[in-house]
Amino acid sequence: MTRRTKKVGSTGRFGPRYGSQVKKRFLKVENSMNASHRCPNCASPTVKRKSIGIWHCSKCNLNFAGGAWVPVTPAGRSALRAAVSLEDQRLEKSKR
Repeated sequence: MTRRTKKVGSTGRFGPRYGSQVKKRFLKVENSMNASHRCPNCASPTVKRKSIGIWHCSKCNLNFAGGAWVPVTPAGRSALRAAVSLEDQRLEKSKR
């Protein structure tokens, strides 16, 4: 039996269905999902996905909510930046 997933990787399980571009996009998402990510608590690269949106650090045993495919989404980053900025403004006002 020959190896059928040299070019398409894990999306070879879909065979001829769904089209090549969709499978390439899915392969990219799946590879980023299965990669190890940095923990927001201890910064070690031991975060793995437990289920959709639930991430687990095996070193510090932290469970946290994140994106469906990656632990920190671009929208989450911008929301955190906005929250930090508002907090800085509030602290500056209280110092006056």
